[in-house]
Amino acid sequence: MKTPVQENNLVSIPQDIVRELNIHPGTLLELDKAGGGAILVKPVPNRGEMAGRLLGAGRHLLKAGSDPIGDLVSEREGDDELDQLDDVR
Repeated sequence: MKTPVQENNLVSIPQDIVRELNIHPGTLLELDKAGGGAILVKPVPNRGEMAGRLLGAGRHLLKAGSDPIGDLVSEREGDDELDQLDDVR
């Protein structure tokens, strides 16, 4: 596909690419030189998309039956108890 560069270096993205890559007003695009005079353009995922990609990424590292959230809560409660003892002294 070919598209002309307009004033202020604006370029129109063909509609089929916009739909396929879910590009909409406000989407950030990353531009890079790809060599041989080519330009690489990639949409930058927003924070929600990046968080969704990470969802469950470390799950394979957990042992069966482990409760990392419960462990963290217990650790924080222990820290609070130590802080209260320090305040009494």
